[in-house]
Amino acid sequence: PYRLSPIELADMKKQIKYLLTKGLIRPSTSPYGAPVLFTPKPDGSLCICIDNRALNKQTIKNKYPFPRIDDLLDQLRGATIFSKLDLQSGYWQIRLADDSIHKTVFQTRYGSYEYLVMPFGFTNAHSKLT
Repeated sequence: PYRLSPIELADMKKQIKYLLTKGLIRPSTSPYGAPVLFTPKPDGSLCICIDNRALNKQTIKNKYPFPRIDDLLDQLRGATIFSKLDLQSGYWQIRLADDSIHKTVFQTRYGSYEYLVMPFGFTNAHSKLT
């Protein structure tokens, strides 16, 4: 586990409570677990980050890369009507398969928890959102 300051520990407790209340995570007894650290957001608040590097190394990478932006724009040539959709916390809109939940465990001083929705930072997660 990473060393966290008292401010980070207090913020972690608050964020875990929020995630539990929203039904995005649950307590876990899985043998897996990734450490937690924080990064500062532009507004000065803290963003909880799960260090998933070990799991990502074992994940088979998506064989179908993200399309190139210029190719997508070429397909839109001549179009006159456009729409835009912005999902708030988009990754959290995707439920995980039951057999994948145990792989999302993160360990904190306050216990181990697992995501019930797609957490940010997993290999191939972006391909599920597009």
